[in-house]
Amino acid sequence: MSQEVIVAVEAALQAGKILSERADDIGKVSFKDFHDPVTEVDHLAEEVIIARIKKTFPDHDILAEESGNTEGSDSTSKWIIDPLDGTLNYSHGYPCYCVSIAFEQKDDVKVGVVYNPCLDELFVAEKGQGAILNGKPIQVSTIPTLKKSLLVTGFAPRVVKSEKDNLDHFCNFMKACQAVRRPGSAAMDLVYTAMGRFEGFWERMLHPWDVAAGLLIVLEAGGKASKFDGTPTNIYDNEILVSNGLVHQEMVDILQKGEL
Repeated sequence: MSQEVIVAVEAALQAGKILSERADDIGKVSFKDFHDPVTEVDHLAEEVIIARIKKTFPDHDILAEESGNTEGSDSTSKWIIDPLDGTLNYSHGYPCYCVSIAFEQKDDVKVGVVYNPCLDELFVAEKGQGAILNGKPIQVSTIPTLKKSLLVTGFAPRVVKSEKDNLDHFCNFMKACQAVRRPGSAAMDLVYTAMGRFEGFWERMLHPWDVAAGLLIVLEAGGKASKFDGTPTNIYDNEILVSNGLVHQEMVDILQKGEL
């Protein structure tokens, strides 16, 4: 296990403990815009994560949801942090949220850690080493067709102001698969696809901190990722589609059908 994995896991667990301890005392809630809240706990958890990373890697860059980009002297190494993915859920007491931490080196994500404190689920992936949940290997599902699939999606806050609101895709998939869920945490959607609870996930207008860790975990669990048209994607793209690989082309076909 690399030092980066050790640090990411320690930071995620520390932040997750804060989320749990403050779940009934979230403090002041402010809003980036109408659909995008931020709590005192977001900031507190982010500070703890950054402090743990800087203790071991003081020269690395940091890209975090609340504090933005902080440049270090080693610009080839970057930590990508979402201290609380699913803040709206958290602020309402809905138990679907997590901590997401990724380590990127030379534009390649090497480590991904997602911790769900509600169920004490720790997802870890290191590039080329597979993905694990609480120490046990995970793999994507083997369901071969869309009509037998359970899918998941989300609606980023910015989508409210966009004509590409994802509602067309949502309706099209509802008619083509068993069901579509919308839990409210992109990082959780990704890791649950990685472990086979979902067969596929799509969303647009996400940020790198929403997807960096979860995307690596999906790929290391044997999944497939692309843009909506099937071409290669990365954590800085405006849209993402991941699946167990077996239903990927069917999902691409539906997404192309639904384009506005």
